Amino acid sequence: MAGYPTDLRYTDKHQWVRAREKLVTVGITEFAADRLGAIGFVELPYAGELFRTDARIGRLSAESAAAPIHMPFTGHVNALNEALSESPGLINSDPYGEGWLVRIEPGDPADVDGLMDAAAYEAFVSANEE
Repeated sequence: MAGYPTDLRYTDKHQWVRAREKLVTVGITEFAADRLGAIGFVELPYAGELFRTDARIGRLSAESAAAPIHMPFTGHVNALNEALSESPGLINSDPYGEGWLVRIEPGDPADVDGLMDAAAYEAFVSANEE
């Protein structure tokens, strides 16, 4: 893999976070999308719900497996990527763009800064590959 976008933060659950003003956008990394294979179904929470760090907020179903979607930090889910209900493959084809999952208002904006940067995530992936 040729590196990860440097304008994002990353979690140990292979999710990315893009901070923009009050809301942050969350998706899964290209690494996670490749590991899952063709995603055929996405289950997302309702907008407006409050979740705590690491809470399960949804599920991705793919040809090879199903994977939970976890909350990267405590906050309110403000928006869902409605396009995924008709085109879940956007996660595979454009994981850092049109394949985003949810937009969240973090309870503490400093939580975003506590996530891994691109170099740390790349090292994490390299250390944990089989």
